[in-house]
Amino acid sequence: MATDPAARGLTDDAAVWRDLVLTHDMIVEGVHYLPDDRPQDVAWKLLAVNLSDLAAKGAKPEGVLMGYSMTGDAAWDAAFAEGLQEALSAFNVALLGGDTVRMPMGAPRTLGLTAIGTAPSGGAPERATMQVGDILWVSGMIGDAGLGLALRLGELQLDEALDVHAAYALPVPRLALGQALAGRVTAMMDISDGLLLDAWRMAEASGCGLTLALDNVPLSPTYIRARGDDVAGRLAAATAGDDYELLFSAAESAAPEIFALAAECGVPVARIGRADEGPGMRLFYKNKIVDAPEVLGFLHQ
Repeated sequence: MATDPAARGLTDDAAVWRDLVLTHDMIVEGVHYLPDDRPQDVAWKLLAVNLSDLAAKGAKPEGVLMGYSMTGDAAWDAAFAEGLQEALSAFNVALLGGDTVRMPMGAPRTLGLTAIGTAPSGGAPERATMQVGDILWVSGMIGDAGLGLALRLGELQLDEALDVHAAYALPVPRLALGQALAGRVTAMMDISDGLLLDAWRMAEASGCGLTLALDNVPLSPTYIRARGDDVAGRLAAATAGDDYELLFSAAESAAPEIFALAAECGVPVARIGRADEGPGMRLFYKNKIVDAPEVLGFLHQ
């Protein structure tokens, strides 16, 4: 068990040590990405999901360390390296080193990356400090990545699916928005396992209850055409995962500044709920109570 205060009890998106924010995520073939996903896309996603953890702490990325498993497929390795270089350039992040290991032929690739960032001057936001009365916010659109995965699996067809495919394969961490919001929020984390599950985690860690309005969860026009705008469609979006958007809380009085900062960063934000006396999470759709689904999101079990 990591007992150092920097670990934040292993309940946060990253460790905060002195003025550094450190995070490490792994992705496994067949679990976090499909075996026939493009190697370049796998490299992008590996970097992006780690940078998303830095974004949730308002951190400025400084560099990464890579752990890479080689399975004897030289062409795949070369394409991955090409994609990683493209992603590093896109986010202006340096590869500082790491390690490679040889895996048995046919073994699922297991890839790890450690991202290192500089904490904001006022300190990195936590996920466990939401306060009763705070407004809960989310950035971007929810559910598009899950829709993109469904397309990749052949579960549905869409005439115009480029945006949702990119949401699944090439997520963009909200680094600028996270840095802008760091000093204005009471709590912040990124959404990786599903909006409902991660919102519940934030409320649980903060000792709050939560009321969430499903009809305020932002959905893209593409998602609505594919899944609909009813309770079932919105619950599917809110439990799908892989969104890598920011989920944050702030006092009601901060709303004008939050909208202004988000506009400056070019990222839409939406008010989706309120922290209240706990425990538990209550869901509403058009002011009517909705039963929470049995599974709130993706569980790492």
